[in-house]
Amino acid sequence: MNKQLVFLKLGGSLITDKNKPSTALPDYIKRIATEIASAREQVPGMQLLLGHGSGSFGHTPAKKYNTRAGVSTREEWAGFAEVWQQARALNQVVIECLSSAGLPVISISPSSTVTANNGKVLSWDIHPISSALHAGLIPVVFGDVVFDTELGGTILSTEELFFYLAGLFEPARILIAGIEKAIFADFPQNSIVIPEITPQSYPGLFGQIHPSAYTDVTGGMAAKASSLVTLAQQLPGLQSWIFSGVEPGSIFQVLVSQPVTGTLIHN
Repeated sequence: MNKQLVFLKLGGSLITDKNKPSTALPDYIKRIATEIASAREQVPGMQLLLGHGSGSFGHTPAKKYNTRAGVSTREEWAGFAEVWQQARALNQVVIECLSSAGLPVISISPSSTVTANNGKVLSWDIHPISSALHAGLIPVVFGDVVFDTELGGTILSTEELFFYLAGLFEPARILIAGIEKAIFADFPQNSIVIPEITPQSYPGLFGQIHPSAYTDVTGGMAAKASSLVTLAQQLPGLQSWIFSGVEPGSIFQVLVSQPVTGTLIHN
């Protein structure tokens, strides 16, 4: 396990207005970028791999064309291209905001580097990511369309990308920052936090974890929890946090290992 390496996802709900199509929240992203830069200064040896969701950009056309289920007709391929354009547009906003904070980021587009098979990563040329980390840069991946040997095309979420990369790079922590403070046992009331999930406790909690309240073609919170529990089984010692990045300072705190409200998933 690489104790210096941290995966951080900025959820689509955090960096976009999910009620307004194609609406980024640059002020939030710039504030987050400043917190990441401050955390890197405090922990000089930290290696970061960033990811972000598509929020109100990619999910809207993805739902319209049902892109995740597969692509075959001319109309569906036009939708595939539209989802790609939307994902790329948000990624450009994110990259510009991160760069303005002095972060040495470089975007790694899954659509041009990943091939899937039936909705799962089949192959990925990870040399650019490995080289970026080795050079002290911050590679940035994002939820994106990819070509698929069975489905024609599909969409892979940031969590699915992280899942594959975690098996190769073995990070010490995976941090998922959204607008919800944790995983809740009473969604949508959201008053009972589940502070900790392990592979042993997860089966008893499965029915209490619900998908996103917003348009999310990749499964929302339930999918996040499931994939992180599986990773906890495969990578002993891995700690994954689901927490809110809304409160100023929260992302900095988590990056420097200060306590915050959230759900810890571990073995």
